[in-house]
Amino acid sequence: MILFRSALFFLWFALVSATLAIVFLPALALPRGITVWMSRSWSALVFWGLRVIAGIAFEVRGTRPANGVLVAAKHMSMWDTMALYLTLDDPAVVLKRGLTFIPFYGWYVSKAGSIAIDRAGGAQALRRMAAAAKAVIAQGRSVLIFPEGTRKKAGAPPDYKPGVAGLYGQLGVECVPAALNSGLFWTGFVKRPGRIVLEFLEPIPPGLKSREFMKQLEDRIETATTRLIAEARMPRNSG
Repeated sequence: MILFRSALFFLWFALVSATLAIVFLPALALPRGITVWMSRSWSALVFWGLRVIAGIAFEVRGTRPANGVLVAAKHMSMWDTMALYLTLDDPAVVLKRGLTFIPFYGWYVSKAGSIAIDRAGGAQALRRMAAAAKAVIAQGRSVLIFPEGTRKKAGAPPDYKPGVAGLYGQLGVECVPAALNSGLFWTGFVKRPGRIVLEFLEPIPPGLKSREFMKQLEDRIETATTRLIAEARMPRNSG
């Protein structure tokens, strides 16, 4: 049954994605806000399919971040980017430059105002990322980054990259960590029924030294993520 529902959801995902990508092509020549609206609508439709077809609901805990902050989130699946983009107010997502070359998807994420980074670009790429992030903060928008740089399976050892500390130091704004347990339910093609939890944690104030910031960030995200995973795996009382 799980495979059947996963296949039905895949068809829904493909239909929604292809339809909106074609219908909204003219938006690429219009103001950015139209593309942002389309992207949020796409996420909402995908999540409707997740709930109705695949049996996956989601819950947001904690205080949703204000605008103009750095949000650093755990990354387990494609769900994370969609959920955070839908939950936050028009964030600029830090992503791999290679993603911007994907037809349709890359066009839209570029138009929406994402921050593309060349991982092989070294210090120069980090400077460009910081400059772009400063411009986003100046607009009153938030910056969303996945500090491990790639998706991690639930329970995998953490691997936080120093780029997030450099961004935190350059921006001079608070950092809001976010934990989640999506990797238990969105596992590639297979979608397992349940409730995904996204939790915003206590903000880290600006001004900390890089090492202390990284320690606090990893401790908060990993502790909360472990708790959310354990909670999801806990058997429910039949009564």
